[in-house]
Amino acid sequence: MSNTIMEKEARETPQLIKNQLIKNQKQAELLGENLRIKPPKFVYIIGRGSSDHAGVFAKYLIEIEAGVSVSHAAPSVASVYHKKLDLADTLVLAISQSGRSPDILAQLDMAKKAGATTVALVNDETSPLATSCDFLLPLGAGIEAAVAATKSYLCTLSAICQLVAYWQQDKQLIESLNQLPEHLQTVIDSATQLSTSQFIEMNNCVVLGRGLGYAVSREIALKLKEVCSIHAESYSSAEFVHGPIALAGKKIPAIEIDIDDESREIHQTQMQDLASRGSNLIHLNQVVMDCHPRLAPILVLQKFYVDIATVSVELGYNPDAPLGLNKVTRTQ
Repeated sequence: MSNTIMEKEARETPQLIKNQLIKNQKQAELLGENLRIKPPKFVYIIGRGSSDHAGVFAKYLIEIEAGVSVSHAAPSVASVYHKKLDLADTLVLAISQSGRSPDILAQLDMAKKAGATTVALVNDETSPLATSCDFLLPLGAGIEAAVAATKSYLCTLSAICQLVAYWQQDKQLIESLNQLPEHLQTVIDSATQLSTSQFIEMNNCVVLGRGLGYAVSREIALKLKEVCSIHAESYSSAEFVHGPIALAGKKIPAIEIDIDDESREIHQTQMQDLASRGSNLIHLNQVVMDCHPRLAPILVLQKFYVDIATVSVELGYNPDAPLGLNKVTRTQ
């Protein structure tokens, strides 16, 4: 265990998510009813950095559970190129920690003028993003002092799950969300999965998952860059075999995300093939095996955050203030 702010904040997540799910329930129910009365033909997600990675999770979850196509915004289309898209009958999810980045605000403004239903998942409830949307789902992560986001990202994923659960009136997912804080605490209290020895000679690696596992692989790769100065790239384990697997011959390390859902069998087959080619595999496991499969990636990520904070310190870095990074990044 480290004494970093990053790890401390990551360990706050179970209680924060418990509070968030209670606070946002009525709003999630109202939004879900609105989406059933006026079903969107399309979902459009606006975000940068970790928020954009959360959007990948939302894409998989919405397409799997609601059967609605999801696309990611290119915020520069509105802020730099000053173009307007046809977003009538579209649900727009704007995801942000600060709610103050000019390009995100410009894209949201364009979406509203184009006739979209806009929802903000934002931590700062006083921000321009929070006050200009049709529906607000506060993340409830509180002040996040560490530059590397942890609790705000996990709170974003739980908010997305709650939105989809009430939209689809999925009683099983709703009940499982109520158990999520307890499961997160179990994961935090479980044995360490990562050790510094696994990373001490590592300069490059790939992070591999399938489906919702791939969705969180992008965030894991980002954190390895931010707090360990490791060049990490994320891939779907299916996409990795279409060319990048040639890297296995160089014995590049692979961090694999083991999610117990419909994708697990084929993902594990691909991991066995990768190991046979000489790559060293580091495993990230969900620990709690009786959780809802759509929530399993959140559990994997919770454990990773806690473990990687210690690895970062032992490698000689400061995960609370990575060199060259700021907490709030405002892009035009």
